[in-house]
Order: sequence, then structure tokens, then C-alpha cells
Amino acid sequence: MRVIIEPDSKTAFQQAALILAHEIRTAENPVLGLATGHTVEAIYACLAREHAENGLDFSHTRTFNLDEYVGLRLDDPHSSHYRMQEDLFSRVNIPPENIHVLDGNNPHRPEECATFEETITEAGGIGIQLLAIGLNGHIAFNEAPADFDSRTRLVHLTPVTRRQRAPLFGGNPQNVPRRALTMGLGTILQARRLVLVAVGTEKAPIITQTLLGPVTRENCASAIHLHPDCTVILDEDAAALWHREKDALTCEHPA
Repeated sequence: MRVIIEPDSKTAFQQAALILAHEIRTAENPVLGLATGHTVEAIYACLAREHAENGLDFSHTRTFNLDEYVGLRLDDPHSSHYRMQEDLFSRVNIPPENIHVLDGNNPHRPEECATFEETITEAGGIGIQLLAIGLNGHIAFNEAPADFDSRTRLVHLTPVTRRQRAPLFGGNPQNVPRRALTMGLGTILQARRLVLVAVGTEKAPIITQTLLGPVTRENCASAIHLHPDCTVILDEDAAALWHREKDALTCEHPA
């Protein structure tokens, strides 16, 4: 695992965008796993700017989004479909048929999830999976305890996750959908490379627990330790507590 610490959130987002842009430029058939949420919006803005200013070509790129709420219309401003169109897809030259986002309104949810998994396989697997981390350690909408071999499925969102998402829904957790479709941890771990981004002091405790704590189903993000090629990008605020805890452990148990 590589941990990259940038001085601030802007440079952390730029670093993540550089990694994704390199994949798009160099892979024969780029396949990206994408996330939604406040953390990744600035990364997509960097990619859109790279497309506009330097001709970053998305025409052969395929994308798979991590999750989608159940019960929201595709044009609902809170849905992953809508947010991805606003933040990235409408700003670059990616063909619509290359975009794959789970349909939370499909009443045949097991079939929807199975088809999503099959389409990832048909695409040759995900090359780089972009991840953010929740305050309770969830990645995508995998809530603890989650099996590390879990696949795309229907999940129930915890009160912690719904409170975290409440600012996007008028500040009321009751407005946040209770269920979602999510890519499973097993699916995420099959990507050839993981890039997890976290910024701000609010993320410092869970980042520290994830990087220094045990690999456990109670912290879904700890699954990144099981991946052979994972890069964690932090700003100094998110990394500060981890630095202190890591240094303290080194003093207690010198090599």
C-alpha cells in the first residue's frame, strides 16, 4: 500500500485526477470504477478541465459507478445518475453506452445487480477503482459488517451514513433513502488498482483506524489491506492523527 500525503485538499484531488488521467491515456481499453459524493466532485472537475484544455480523450473509456440509491428517479439531483452527468459525463466525450450506473428503480434488483457484475466482466474488469471513505468506514455503500467477498447487491443504509449524507438532502437524515444498490467489497477488490481519497480533519479518525487497525468486517475500508495495489491519497488534515499514532507505535516498538 502506498500513502501519499498532499499539503491540502486541492493538491490531493489533483493527484487523484492525474492517476486517472494517466490510465485513460495509456490503457488500451480504460475501465474506471467511479464514486459519487462531495469528496470526488473536485477530482471530476480536474478531469473535465484536462479534457477541455489538453484533449484528454474519454471516447474509449468505460465507467462503472459504485452505487445508487433505491427509489430516486434518474433525474433526481441526489441520484448517482444525475450527479455523474453534472460533474463529469456531460463535460467530456464519453459515449453514453460506455457509462454504467446501477438503476435503483429497477424492481428486479437481483437481476439488475447480476447484469452489472456480468457487464464488468465483459469489459475485462475494472482497471482503477476510485474510492472515498465514510465516517464509519463504509466504502461504496458497504455497511459493517460486510463480507470481503460480497458482490453487487441491495443494502440498508445505517443511521450514521444517512446522517453523513443529510446535508445533500436538505439537512434531514429522514430525507435520505434507506436502501441502495452497491458494488460489493469482493467486486471492488477485483479491480487491478484501488485509489482511495480522504481529506479533512473529520476523516482523520477513520483513516487512522483503517491504516493502523486490524482488517475486520467491522471496518469495511480495512479491506484495502487485502489488495496488492492500493494508493491512499490524503491531505495533511486527514493524515495528521495517523502520523501521530504511527509515530507513537514506532517509539513503543522500535525496529
